[in-house]
Amino acid sequence: MSVKLVLLKSGESVLTDLKEILQDEEIKGYVFESPLVAIAMPQNVFLAEGVNKPEKLDIRLESWMPLSIDKRMVVPKDWIVTYVNPIKDLVEMYEECTNGTDGDQVSSTEE
Repeated sequence: MSVKLVLLKSGESVLTDLKEILQDEEIKGYVFESPLVAIAMPQNVFLAEGVNKPEKLDIRLESWMPLSIDKRMVVPKDWIVTYVNPIKDLVEMYEECTNGTDGDQVSSTEE
């Protein structure tokens, strides 16, 4: 499994088991396996001086295409801005969500 955090042209951050579609040694697109949208919401802590400092992030994972029964989706390569390795906590959340536990999940993680 190669779990990646993918930034799409639409601005969505998708957490997925990412696979390349190759033709003649050229990437033509990607397959998203069990994709989930990762939504990060900072929790602000108010300091004595009135300055906001983000201490934690609330992370919510939601189905990327909730009205589809498909678990695999093909995405054209020109829709991918970039993809990166997610932090360990995010990979663990993804694995919990895709291994038959509750669908949507909210968690907090330290910055």
